[in-house]
Amino acid sequence: MAVITLLTGAPDVQARGTVPSDADAKVTFASGAAVRCGDTLTEHTRLTHDLSCPSSAPFALRLDGEGIVLDLGGYTIRRTGPENEDSQGIVVDNGRMVRNGTVQGFGRGIITSSFSNARNLRLHELAILDNHSAIYSQSETNFLITQCRLSGNAWGLSSEFSASTGLFDVRNSIFTHNGTAMAADFHHIDVIDSTFTSNGIVINCFGGSFRIRESTLAWNDAVGRMQLDFGGPYTCTEMRFENSLLANNAAFAPAIRPVWETVRLVMIDTLAISNGLGLQVAAETVYLDGNTFHDNAGGLTLSDLATAEPVPLTGIVRGNQFLRNDGDGLRVTPPSTPTVLDNVALGNTGFGIYAPTAFDGGGNVARDNAAGGCVGVICSPY
Repeated sequence: MAVITLLTGAPDVQARGTVPSDADAKVTFASGAAVRCGDTLTEHTRLTHDLSCPSSAPFALRLDGEGIVLDLGGYTIRRTGPENEDSQGIVVDNGRMVRNGTVQGFGRGIITSSFSNARNLRLHELAILDNHSAIYSQSETNFLITQCRLSGNAWGLSSEFSASTGLFDVRNSIFTHNGTAMAADFHHIDVIDSTFTSNGIVINCFGGSFRIRESTLAWNDAVGRMQLDFGGPYTCTEMRFENSLLANNAAFAPAIRPVWETVRLVMIDTLAISNGLGLQVAAETVYLDGNTFHDNAGGLTLSDLATAEPVPLTGIVRGNQFLRNDGDGLRVTPPSTPTVLDNVALGNTGFGIYAPTAFDGGGNVARDNAAGGCVGVICSPY
C-alpha cells in the first residue's frame, strides 16, 4: 500500500470517507490587494501578491477572526533580513484555515499563540519551507494538515515545551530535508498517506504518542527517537505503525538514543527493508503482526523497559517474516515473555529466533540461518 501510494498518489481526504473535506470551502473573500506585512486580518482574505516581511517585525500576518480563512492565492510570505528564531510568519489567534501558498524562512512559520482561540485549524496545500519550526503550537489547537510540503525546516511539527496539547492530524503530505520532521510533547500525532524522505529524524516521541498509517519513511538518518522519562511525564506512551514502509534509513534510532523506549509498540503489516541498523525496542507490551524485516543490518531485538520496577515485556509476536538480516532475525532478551507464534526466519546471519524466555505459541519456521534455527521456541524447517 505504501509503495502504491508513493507511485500513484493518494486520493483527496474526502474520498477516504473519514472527515468531510472543507479545503475548497466556498466563502466570500475580501481582496488582499491592500494587505501588508504586520496586518491583523479579521475576515476571509485572499492574497493577490507576495509579502516580503522583515525578521525584526512581530509577525508577517496575524489572523484574529472566528472561523476565517486565509487563502494565500498561490503567493509566498517570506522573511527578509537576518535569520531570527523569534520571527513569526502567520500567527493564528483565531481562525479556521490557511491554504494555498508558501511560508518561508521564519523562526516559526505558522504558529498558534498561547492565547489562541483556534481549537481546530486546517492547513491545506501549503509549502512551509526553510523555517526553524514550520508549524508550532503554543495552545490546545487540533491541527489538520493536508496536502502540504514541509521542507528544509529545523523542526517540522513542534510545540512549546510542556505548554501545549492537542492533535496533529497529517494526511497526504510530504516531509523532506527537515532536521526533525515531527515532535510530540503532550500531543498525539496521527499520520496517513504521507511520505518522509531525507530528514534527520522523522519521529521524536518524548511525551506523547504516534500512529503512522499507509506511509513511507525512506532515506532518513533515523526513523525515530523514543524515550522513557524516569519519574517524570516525558515518556513515549505508544508508537504504532500500520501498513507502512520503512526503507533504506541509515538507522531506526539515532546513536544518542539507539533503543526505542515506549510503553507500547504496535507494528502491523509493515515492511522494514534495507535499513542500516537493526531495530532495538524496550517496551512494556508489544503487538507485532504480519510485518517483514528484510535485509537490514540487524534484526529485531525486544527487551524490558527499564522502569523503576521493571516488569517483563509481554505481548504478541505473530506472523512476521525475518529474512536475510545480519545477526538474529528475532532476539528476545530475558526475562521478556512475549508469545511468539507463526513467524518465519530465513537466511539470517545469526539465529532465526533467539527467545529463551518467550512463550512458544507454535507454528514458527526457521531455516538457513547461520547460527541455527531457534532457541526457546520450537521451529520446523517448513
